[in-house]
Amino acid sequence: MSEVKLTLAGSDDDHRADHGAEPRRSMPRTIARRLGIGLLIATGLFAAAVIATARWGDRSLWPPAPGAPTTEVFVVSHGYHSGIIVSRQSLAGEAGRRGLATLGAVATRFSSFDWLEIGWGEERFYREIPTVESLTATLAVRALLLPGNPSVLHVVGFENHPRGAFANSDLVRLELGDAGFARLADKLDASFARDDAGSLPQELGPGLYSTSLFFRANGAFHLFNVCNHWTARLIDAAGVPTAPVLATLPAGLLLDLEWRSGLARLPRPLARTP
Repeated sequence: MSEVKLTLAGSDDDHRADHGAEPRRSMPRTIARRLGIGLLIATGLFAAAVIATARWGDRSLWPPAPGAPTTEVFVVSHGYHSGIIVSRQSLAGEAGRRGLATLGAVATRFSSFDWLEIGWGEERFYREIPTVESLTATLAVRALLLPGNPSVLHVVGFENHPRGAFANSDLVRLELGDAGFARLADKLDASFARDDAGSLPQELGPGLYSTSLFFRANGAFHLFNVCNHWTARLIDAAGVPTAPVLATLPAGLLLDLEWRSGLARLPRPLARTP
């Protein structure tokens, strides 16, 4: 009888060991399943946020009617930062017609150039981080998460066509009608902070390039109001559909212009062979 009991006890131990091994084998599958469900939920929430906050444009402003006069405007992406490019002459003319003294002063300040690239961003981040290689985690966290970060506008004057001037950047070309361009000009003029007299822009000194300047801007920079949101608001004012959630990154801003507005990125210039 003793031998039989010993044999049965050993069988019980083996049985318990088998049951203990099964949960361990199923644990990776459980983790994978939960991660998959979490990813699906996150994707669904992201899609819902994109749709809920999307701006559908103004068909009375954009696209312009066939044959109507238009003004050429470019959205430019430098990879981590976006801006807008417009003819200086077009800005000066619109400023004069609409009495936009601040925008007119900026256009006059760059009177020797044909084109202006204008970007908005957090002051310290913009002025101290000329390239993505210069970015530090401390500056990024402070700019995105701290409230009340002051902002600046960076204006660059240049003469060549935008495609040649920014050969390594992505550009999307828009044609705006007169009413749409007027709305964009109003929005752009309002982005410049005024001096004490209330009419001239506050110039802050040299910009990142030899032909650029920084100006004090209106608005605080934070995670939900970055440079790409500013760019999106400009073209939204002109009636172009935009999506703030996608526009958090330049890639999302351009993708939205491609998907919903049917616009295309300009081909990059062919590299010169030695």
